[in-house]
Amino acid sequence: MSTPVPRPSPLPSNAGSHYPDTIIHSGTIHILDRPEHVVPALAIKGERVLDAGPESSILPLAGPGTAMVNLGGKTALPGLTDSHIHLMKFARSLAQVDCGTGSPAACLERVAARAADLGTSQDWILGHGWDQNVWGRFGTRDELDAATGTHPAYLTAKSLHAGWANSQALRLAGIDRTRADPTGGTIQRDRNGRPTGILFEGAMALVATKIADGEGASLQDDLASAQDRLWALGLTGVHDFDGRDCFSALQVLREEGRLGLRIVKNILAADLPAALDLGLRTGFGDPWLRIGNIKIFADGALGPHTAAMLRPYEGEADNLGVLLKDEEEIAAVSMSAAAGGLAMTIHAIGDRANHAVLNAYEGLRQYESQHHLPRRRHRIEHVQLLHPDDLGRLRALDLIASMQPIHALSDRMMADQYWGDRVTHAYAWRTQLDLGTQLTFGSDAPVESPDPFLGIYAAVTRRPLPGDPAQSAWHPEQCISVWDAFRAYTFGPAFASRQENEGGCLLPGFLADLIVLEDDPFAVPPEKLLQMEILGTMIGGVWRRKQF
Repeated sequence: MSTPVPRPSPLPSNAGSHYPDTIIHSGTIHILDRPEHVVPALAIKGERVLDAGPESSILPLAGPGTAMVNLGGKTALPGLTDSHIHLMKFARSLAQVDCGTGSPAACLERVAARAADLGTSQDWILGHGWDQNVWGRFGTRDELDAATGTHPAYLTAKSLHAGWANSQALRLAGIDRTRADPTGGTIQRDRNGRPTGILFEGAMALVATKIADGEGASLQDDLASAQDRLWALGLTGVHDFDGRDCFSALQVLREEGRLGLRIVKNILAADLPAALDLGLRTGFGDPWLRIGNIKIFADGALGPHTAAMLRPYEGEADNLGVLLKDEEEIAAVSMSAAAGGLAMTIHAIGDRANHAVLNAYEGLRQYESQHHLPRRRHRIEHVQLLHPDDLGRLRALDLIASMQPIHALSDRMMADQYWGDRVTHAYAWRTQLDLGTQLTFGSDAPVESPDPFLGIYAAVTRRPLPGDPAQSAWHPEQCISVWDAFRAYTFGPAFASRQENEGGCLLPGFLADLIVLEDDPFAVPPEKLLQMEILGTMIGGVWRRKQF
């Protein structure tokens, strides 16, 4: 169990004093409201910034009880927010088998080692991170059986859009030759009709719903441990896309004073009726935990070739991917949510899915106008591939492009192979920025690492990470500046959640959420972004970690 953090309170410890609680000085402090706004000192009162400026004006504000923090020339800037993370899945993945290996055999070795450590045969073996595109094939139930013995086992793909189950897990889920594919999902079968153990999209839920919680730490403790990891990466907030179990656990952490991240909690479409019945609205909550948007899926993902395409995948003449919801279905859900005061956020990766979502959003904007509803800040999650005719429609419809730059580095070989010349308009954040679209960046963890500096590096360079066999930048015309990348991790998330007047920069009156770095990311070569050392993370005026 992680150490409990102080219970958030609007009142500082010396509430009766007019002096700052903390003064940070002798460093390079990027306010991040505009590029040139850099100061050496910052005063903090309670949870918010009191003042920022030259030391000659900030240091004299100190009084009895003011903590003086000398940066010693180090750099501070606003805390970063991951705009797309699966917080519960990330927290759970920290204790699961790491399946991100170069071959099925290496993955199965790790699974067998976990099986040897488990107790009763009812204990599940869970893992995450395999990628058939790296392996050159999918795994099979039979080879997973050989590694797991009598234990049920379920391993999710890196994309989170496919799963690999052994025979015991399939049996518990009732998946056999006679089981039909569920709506929105596919059970992969061999030539004889026998399930292979690979499940796509909606079929994954057949096994996932049968997984029993283990005897280990509670979800609250797993989330608390995960937030420790995120603080160490410079993250002070996240926009979460997991379900109601995660929401319940976060509320418990909030009650217990253990929640130390700013959380925007999106609601899955399956829970929309309950949210409408309760009267929940986007923005309800406080600076620590608030309601975000309604999340629906328009398609699958590139990895399992289920992203919905306008023309087939290269080399797969019959494969247009999977459109999980068509334009009319998306519009119906969106209008229902809008009528109840809830904004939308829609997963769309393929160009066909994005086209359908844009059409639905166009209808939603008309619906909002006709019914005199607020023009809410709707989002598209991922926006990985757009048809050229659709490039300007996000800006025209005032939509937010919620993108994950690290995907471009991980997906480049797959995208080139299966999308061909269409990749000219793939992962195109420079294009969207130039068109005036508001960007907000994230990681999609545990699909990728939640390290925001990996994302910033990817956005700025589009060059491969160390160890990648690729050498050159991938479509470098889509690179953006370090400033724009940081803004997409600060102002972008704040704007997306209508918190731009209290978060995303270090102006007076804004939340005192900041990080301290050994080096100035605006003054180092791009490669150095991969080696940023996070020395301190402050959230709400409280140091969650401090190593300087």
